[in-house]
Amino acid sequence: MIERCDAFLLGLMPWQRALLAALLGAASTLAMPPWHVVPLLWVTVPLLLWMLDSCKTARSAMVIGWSFGFGHFAVGLNWIANAFYVDADTHGAFAIPAVAGLCAIFGVYIAVVTLIVHRLPRAPRYVRAFGFALAWMSVEWVRGWLFTGFPWNPMGSVWAAWPEMIQITTLFGTLGLGLFTLIAAAAVFVFTAPATTKHERIFGLAPTALLIVFGLYGAVRLYDRDVPMVPDVNLRLVQPNIAQADKWRPGLREQHFMDHVRLSASTGVEGVTHVIWGEAAVAFALDRDEVRRAIAVSMLSPGATLITGVPRVATGANGIEEIFNSMLVVRSDASVAALYDKTHLVPFGEYLPLRGLIPFRKLTEGTMDFSAGHGRTTLSIDNAPPFSPLICYEAIFSGEVTGPPTADGQRPQWLLNITNDSWFGDTSGPRQHLAEAQLRAVEEGLPLIRVANTGISAVIDPYGRVLGRIALNTRGTLDSPLPQAAEGRTLFSRTGQWGPIVLILLGIVFLWEAERRRRAAAQHFFDTI
Repeated sequence: MIERCDAFLLGLMPWQRALLAALLGAASTLAMPPWHVVPLLWVTVPLLLWMLDSCKTARSAMVIGWSFGFGHFAVGLNWIANAFYVDADTHGAFAIPAVAGLCAIFGVYIAVVTLIVHRLPRAPRYVRAFGFALAWMSVEWVRGWLFTGFPWNPMGSVWAAWPEMIQITTLFGTLGLGLFTLIAAAAVFVFTAPATTKHERIFGLAPTALLIVFGLYGAVRLYDRDVPMVPDVNLRLVQPNIAQADKWRPGLREQHFMDHVRLSASTGVEGVTHVIWGEAAVAFALDRDEVRRAIAVSMLSPGATLITGVPRVATGANGIEEIFNSMLVVRSDASVAALYDKTHLVPFGEYLPLRGLIPFRKLTEGTMDFSAGHGRTTLSIDNAPPFSPLICYEAIFSGEVTGPPTADGQRPQWLLNITNDSWFGDTSGPRQHLAEAQLRAVEEGLPLIRVANTGISAVIDPYGRVLGRIALNTRGTLDSPLPQAAEGRTLFSRTGQWGPIVLILLGIVFLWEAERRRRAAAQHFFDTI
């Protein structure tokens, strides 16, 4: 059977091999949110490694890896095209080329992985499988920061549907969970050899057994775990469900603003202490517009607070006006209590990094680039614990979601992510974004409140469990108390990405030492005969 499959792979034309690799890459993405067909990885990853076995040159190995990566990212990131169709007359023609180009670039990451594996041609299969997992997770880490970073769909996110499986991220982060997952999937490659030793069979099964142990650890951690709520804090999440194509139309801006006010004022608002609107909820700079700011808080009870996303215009030190994507905290007397300017901007969406070379303007409203804020921060507000503000995809950066302590030394006690996923319609994008939010909550041991224009708005406890949500493309509100932070800080919240990076480095050292000893033993054998 194995010999026939080897002969089949060797008999394929180069383009057929590339197409097969792309199909395997596309299938592997179905293990990720929102599909979570995780066992597919135990098929697609070993088959990729099997294909690499038949590659005679580094170039052919890289083509196989790039094709796998292109298929993988094409399925995982196809929702980006929807943003170009919001203003189809201006951007529609660039949707497919832009997404294809992005997937082609990301495919290079996987080509690097397969090149590394190709450089281990005489190593045992368990070494190549282990090396593949280490290389993949190394480039995934690089993908998280290179060119400002885009760590979307990390391998560890495949487990986001099962809170028990993601509890281990309190120790190793999402990157560490992804590493163990990929080792387990790649280890099956050992069984594609014509014959396997006892030690190889143990290696082929042990990583999957370790994942089961992680799941048991998570089950024990969550068993009978009720999360206490912060006293006297009652949140109202407002989701107006305004289509992105209509959101910035001049004739509708006032209506959309009043939609937020009316939704916020619905039954039960008397007991609400904090009303939260999404990213860029209104088209007006409320920090300067005192009249509309007063209207915005008109539904609040005395002492209550509105937290909303707004565009903010400010004059820089050079006298030039700058525009920020901001979060504004407004008291019931219409005074501004705090604000935060988004730090991690979206390339091509909020600014053009290659303005002279790009044939279209940025996707967001206006021709002027947004300016970045001054870094992560912790906001102190009335009648609630301090929190870490996150706007849009700032929530996807593992280890980078909390700011320094407040002036009195308090660490943030919750995460607030306001976003506008209406750009991506009814696609996998908003669902993947929610999965990322769940992972950040577990990593930091902090509840995360997520408020989106069209959804998915949700209250997530510090164990990654969704306590309440407003479905995608649904208009409404969600009232909820605020969960307390988990007792004691998580290891990951202290070490950040250094923990999983050390894991990867230890794996590389172990692999190098194992291969060195194997070669030394082989050389000794030949020297004695």
